[in-house]
Amino acid sequence: MAAGGRRVIAGVSGSLRSLGALRAAVAEARSAGAALLAVLAWAPAGGEIAYKRAPCPLLLRLWEQEARERIRDAFDEAFGGIPSGVAVRLMVVRAPPGPALVELADQPDDLLVVGYGGRSRLGCAVHGSVTRYCMAHAHCPVLAVPPPELIREQGVASSLAAGRLHRPLGRVTTGRGDQVYPASTD
Repeated sequence: MAAGGRRVIAGVSGSLRSLGALRAAVAEARSAGAALLAVLAWAPAGGEIAYKRAPCPLLLRLWEQEARERIRDAFDEAFGGIPSGVAVRLMVVRAPPGPALVELADQPDDLLVVGYGGRSRLGCAVHGSVTRYCMAHAHCPVLAVPPPELIREQGVASSLAAGRLHRPLGRVTTGRGDQVYPASTD
């Protein structure tokens, strides 16, 4: 990746949400002639505090290896391998995903792409919202890609059962949250 060139940074976890975001990120990178930086951020099982209380270098190496496999598997599931026609760099970092993505997407002409939606309120409370963090703290545009149709159908069914219905929309912000546009996932 050329230093100072336009980049598309994609948050990857291997979830269905992140696979949709990865597909959108590759499409954006291709159309803009930009390089793609795919980032998978991970933490030790139980979190950093638990690991510090009982460190185990062998487990740490296994978790990092699993993270590297997960990012490669995400490309395999989304595209059947690394896509052609776009410069791709894979990065695995040991850090909370929101802050790691915001730190990496540090140029004003970068585009940060993340998946969102499809999580229950409890899931957001327990895991936090990477998308919300990125949209509030990024210094570049953020593309929040709605979940794939499979997750949306499950979300609508559970929302109807709970008496609420929402329709997720794609959003692009300037990092200050002042511009919001529907995003296409085609």
